[in-house]
Amino acid sequence: MKKYLVLFAITGLVAAACGGSEEKKEEKAAEPAAAPVADLSSNPDYTKGLELVGKSDCLTCHKVNDKLIGPSYKEVANKYEATEENISMLAGKIIKGGKGVWGEVPMTPHPQISEDDAKAMVKYVLLLK
Repeated sequence: MKKYLVLFAITGLVAAACGGSEEKKEEKAAEPAAAPVADLSSNPDYTKGLELVGKSDCLTCHKVNDKLIGPSYKEVANKYEATEENISMLAGKIIKGGKGVWGEVPMTPHPQISEDDAKAMVKYVLLLK
């Protein structure tokens, strides 16, 4: 008799646990879907900048979503508007280096990168908002 009571109690607990998960599934289904992410792969600023960043040493200190040694590209994109003034200023920081905006770790200068390439890289980063 005790075996049946224990079995009945376990069955009830399993049924209750499963029933609760169905409610959660229904609640999740009722939540609106996230907005689709824009496809940037056809944007020439995105593709050129991505190619240049991939060929450089940028990813040694930066990642798209996470802070590494320097800020993530998304942090930079969220801090700066994509204006010509900001693009030129940030391109200058890529070429000349910098320190202090994101902490005390200096950004290494990259004098071998042309101004046009640095601007293309900045445009790519600023698209990652």
